[in-house]
This record gives sequence, C-alpha cells and structure tokens, in this order.
Amino acid sequence: MDAPLSSWPWENFGVFKYVFYGPIVGKVLYEMMNQEEDSKLNLSWWCLNLIILCVLRISLHVVWSSYSNMLFLTRDRKILQQGVDFNQIDKEWNWDNFIILQTLVASIVCYIFPFLQHLPIWNVKGLIVALILHVGVSEPLYYWFHKKFHGDYLFKNYHSLHHSSPVPTPLTAGNASFMEHIILMMVIGIPIFGTSMMGYGSTSLVYGYVLIFDYLRCLGHCNVEIVPHKWFEAFPFLKYVLYTPTYHNLHRTNKDTNFCLFMPLFDALGNTLNTKSWTLHKTLSSGSGNEARVPDFVFLAHMVDISSAMHVPFVLRSTSSLPYTTRLFFIPCLPFTFIVVMVMWLRSKTFLLSFYNLRDRLHQTWVVPRCGFQYFLPFATNGINKLIEQSILRADKMGVKVISLAALNKNESLNGGGKLFVDKHPNLRVRVVHGNTLTAAVILNEIPQGVNEVFLTGATSKLGRAIALYLCQKKVRVLMLTISTDRFLKIQKEAPLEYQSYLVQITKYQAAQNCKTWIVGKWITPREQSWAPKGTHFHQFVVPPILSFRRDCTYGELAAMRLPEDVEGLGCCEYTMERGVVHACHAGGVVHSLEGWRHHEVGAIDVKRIDLVWEAALKHGLKPVTTCPHNKTD
Repeated sequence: MDAPLSSWPWENFGVFKYVFYGPIVGKVLYEMMNQEEDSKLNLSWWCLNLIILCVLRISLHVVWSSYSNMLFLTRDRKILQQGVDFNQIDKEWNWDNFIILQTLVASIVCYIFPFLQHLPIWNVKGLIVALILHVGVSEPLYYWFHKKFHGDYLFKNYHSLHHSSPVPTPLTAGNASFMEHIILMMVIGIPIFGTSMMGYGSTSLVYGYVLIFDYLRCLGHCNVEIVPHKWFEAFPFLKYVLYTPTYHNLHRTNKDTNFCLFMPLFDALGNTLNTKSWTLHKTLSSGSGNEARVPDFVFLAHMVDISSAMHVPFVLRSTSSLPYTTRLFFIPCLPFTFIVVMVMWLRSKTFLLSFYNLRDRLHQTWVVPRCGFQYFLPFATNGINKLIEQSILRADKMGVKVISLAALNKNESLNGGGKLFVDKHPNLRVRVVHGNTLTAAVILNEIPQGVNEVFLTGATSKLGRAIALYLCQKKVRVLMLTISTDRFLKIQKEAPLEYQSYLVQITKYQAAQNCKTWIVGKWITPREQSWAPKGTHFHQFVVPPILSFRRDCTYGELAAMRLPEDVEGLGCCEYTMERGVVHACHAGGVVHSLEGWRHHEVGAIDVKRIDLVWEAALKHGLKPVTTCPHNKTD
C-alpha cells in the first residue's frame, strides 16, 4: 500500500485530468458572456489570469525541454552523457500535475480571500517584500524539508520518485510525489500570499515570481551547463546566490549534499555544500569537461515531409517518443514549420538529432536538413549530395567506423547508393553502408513459406533486383513490373540459367490481379492498388509508404528490425516505427558496425550476402518486426 499522499489523486485519469481546469474556464466564459457585477468580474479576471499563467508555465517547461534536446547546440555542455530512454519519458509523462494542483488551490484561495481579486498591476515595494520573504522564509524552509526528505522513510516513500530519473531534464523538475508538491506549493506561495497580506501584492508579482521560480527549477534540471563561470569570477558572492545545473547535478549523484532551492548560501550555512561544485562548474561551463566522444556508428537520416519534421525530441519529447502520426495540434504549426524548412534549405547543415548506446558503442543519428520532396527536384540534387559528402568526410575525420545512409540519401539516381562518394574518396576510413542488404533480407524473410508467386514494383532498382534474383533461386515466380526490356533482361541474365524462367517481365498492373503477394518498391496509387485481389498483403520498401486504401487487404510497414534489448538511452521513435524499432537500413549499419566488417556496402547488392547479413543480425540480438499477418503467431 502506498504511503499517505504519495500518489496523485488523478493518477489514473489520463488526459481527463485536464477536466479540473473546466470550472475555472467555465467561470471566465460564463461571466464574460453575462457581464455580472464587478465583484464577480474580479474573480473571473483572476481565473483568466490563472489560465494564462498555466499556459505560460507549460510553455516555459516545454521550451526548456526543447533546448536541452537540441544536441547540435548543447552536446559540448551536457553534464551527464547518458540519453533519456523511454522508461524515463513514461515516468515523467505527467510532469504537469503540479501545475493543475497549484492552479486549483490558487483559485480556491482567491475565492476565500476576496482582497486577492483587487490587486494592482504593479507595486515596487511588493517586489522587495517578496524577495525578503523568499530569502528569509522560502529558501530555508525548502532546504529543511528537502534535507528531511532524504531520510530513509521519506526518501523511500516520497522523494525517490524524483530521483528515479537517471538523467535530469526540465520536465524532471515536476516529477515528484503529491506530498512534495504540497510542500513546494507552500514554499512558492509564502512570498506571494505574504506580500499580498501586507498590502504590497500585485498581478505582476504573481506572474513574475511564479515564472522566475519555474525558470530556475528548469535551469537546475536541464543537464546543460549554461551559466558562465566568468560571472562567479567577476562577482564571487554570486556563488552563494545562484545555483547552476552542475550544482544540482552533484546533489543527484551525491545525495547528501547541495540541498538548496536556488541559493547555495544555505548549503554553506548547513555544511552540506559539495566541495566539487565550483571546480566542476568551471570545467563544464568552458566546454572542456566533456571530451568529445567519437561515435562508432552514424545513421545519416533525412526529413520525410513537413509534418513529420516536427516529430523530433527538440519539438515535443512526448510525441517523438511515440510512432509518428499526423496530430491535430501539428496542423496549425505547418505554415511555421514550412518556413523553418525553407530557411534550413538556405542555411542549415547536417546536424545531430539523437543518440543511444549499444554495448559500449555510441550510435548517433545525423540529419540532412532536406525534405523528401526536395530529393526529386533536379536543381537540388547537387546541394544534397554535397551535404551527404560533407557528412561522410566529417565522420571520416572524426574517426567514425561506419556511416549508414537513409532511404533517399542513397537514392540510385542521386549517388548510386553511395558509390559516388566511395569512388571519389577511395581512401575513406569510415565504411559507407546503404543497408540495403539487410533491407532485402527483412522483406524476403517476411514472405510466408509456400508462396510461389510475387508481384514486384520498383523491380529494376537495387532492392528490386536483389529480391528478384534471390526469390527466383528459391523457385518463386517473380512478376517484375517494368517497361524497360533492356533492364529486365540485364537482371534476368544475372540469374543462373536454370532459374531465369522464374523471372517474368510485365508492363501492366492487370497482370498481377491473381497474385496475393505484392512487394512495392515504387509508389502506387489507390487506382493501381485496386488490381490486387482480395486478401493481398503489400510488402513495402518505398518512401513514403503507400496509402492504406484497400480494407480487404493488409499493408506492411517499411522494412525494420528491433534493436537488441541491451540498448541504452534510446528515447525517440524513428518515423512510424514502434519504440525500439529502426529502419532496416539503420539496422544494417548497426550490424556492419557490430561485426567489424571493413568493406563498404554501396552500389548493387551482393545477393550472396543476404543470408549472411540476416544471420549476423539475429546473432547480435536484432529481431525482425513481422507485419505480414500470415507470419504472426499467437
């Protein structure tokens, strides 16, 4: 049984917890429409202020979270180098509970004490009184309570939740038990209520104090050292007035020190100040404390479309931790996102998006700042290839062992599956991998046993060719959709003579109207899908995936594999993939790295290596993600 007041009253409400805002919003709307007497209008005015303050507080935390996830800006000043994984994200999902609590209590207090409804906009004396109350009451009170919460019983039953997050983030600041936030609410309320009781309260004081309080809490938990040490060298007393992210991080690693709210003065007075606080801060604030760790593997990704460009940790950590889908609140942001994408087209370079660790190897995802549609603009191809080339050369200079190219970054018409760069730079130490061998293996192993005929679009592409040559040697008849007889014959001649008859050229979709296994490597319209018979399963290696138009058919996801269970620090989903699942081209690079293979994997796929790569992937703990209903088991 949980300790008293350790759990939140609305813990199991899910999104319905926001219903608690309903009476406050309703009060404002009702009185605005009915224009009741002034006394009641004052209450509705304060209800409106509470709603605005809620929005500002949530926005403040989200902006701080976004900043801390901008690895291209913060990686050199990160204090803890671990990644935030899915478990921590789930644990902190309801980080905003404290805002609901404080809003409800504030609305009740405003109703009980009517003088709070008549506060002026501004009062200078109130700022001074609030500062005195904060330093003289709130800071020592918080210090005392915080220290008590590190006692055995209180820590185990209450405070351990806050410390359970391995990597502090701005949202960790709100992740605590109900009891702790009742006390924190008292700490934050004393300067505001006390100043108002003395007759010096003001609306600006409420806004200012609450937002500064939240700002400093986010600062301490952001895991990025942004406070310059030069401030402390120029004004030594600031060491005891303002804490830093490093200072608070030391409290999380050494739980018997650095208990203060914002002012280290109280740790100094209580003899709990960590002696490493200033030296470590000086090291980290200069950026020299974190020796840049060279990634072992880099996945070079790209944006798919404007909407999915928002599916990144530095926009919203919560949505990026779930498979991508179009969300209603994304729609109003599309115009702004489009402008950002256009600006990135003009000025941005490849940037670091995310990372995780696998068996003491650092794996990073870099992003070429280009959307899918830009890859098909003839005048944009040179610029895209230049960005990819620069990324490969940068990885080579850093000492990266393997760099894997995402779908459009290895497009045959763009750079021949990466062959352009390997031929141009024959002395590359980094191994360039397109990952198509494992992609082909995933698709081939999804096809149910006993299938004797498949229909293949994109049949003369790198993947199409490999799939056709592999299947024909398994005595599977492959209907290859292509209007180019020359390209078909070239592929057919690569097959052993006794299997060439299994490769059949067709030029119309109608020819596949009796085939229930479609392998889609080229985008097909709903009209073209209509030729598939009922019960067809569409396997896919086309980006973006085709529309799920047929309700009497099933649609596979893009070829993918689940990373091994010992992956660490993975906290964002790759496009529409489930948690822990990555595209096969990503997984192919991972396998290449884990195996220590020293060859490039560019250009045409070596069909003979498909089974070898598949077995290597399974050996290292990568698991296939079955999307074909015929392959699923109970």
